[in-house]
Amino acid sequence: MNYWLFKTEPSTYSWEDLKKQPNRTDYWDGVRNYQARNFLRDQIKEGDLVFFYHSVKNPQVIMGIARVVREAYPDPTQFDPESRYFDPKSDPQNPRWFVVDVQAIAEFDPPITREQLKLIPELKDMVLLQKGSRLSIQPVREDEWNVILKLSKLVELK
Repeated sequence: MNYWLFKTEPSTYSWEDLKKQPNRTDYWDGVRNYQARNFLRDQIKEGDLVFFYHSVKNPQVIMGIARVVREAYPDPTQFDPESRYFDPKSDPQNPRWFVVDVQAIAEFDPPITREQLKLIPELKDMVLLQKGSRLSIQPVREDEWNVILKLSKLVELK
């Protein structure tokens, strides 16, 4: 199993939005960075766990944990001219962009702030905390994952 952090702007798609979906499951669309796309397409597997991170918010926080429940498939928004993620250069026979399905499984009470993470020496090398780190999909090492799990009460969603 691998561990990931998925960033989202809560005004676009929030933790609450995911929790409201049937079975708390939805596809993760709109990734338009090739490195993040490659993670989605080539490395993220069913069963992997994801920190759901609210960016462009004050404070920036890890809201909860989602599980990948379906591996990469073509992002349907790339073919929809009405979508803000439409890509006229993407070919249905050779799609450029991919999604995975994620299911919300637990949330932190309270959410874990970026400022909290920055205070922990064991997390100094975490991708999220590196200067200039802007990727919306980031790997998280298992030791980093375990440190973060100890920072807040984890409430399983039912």
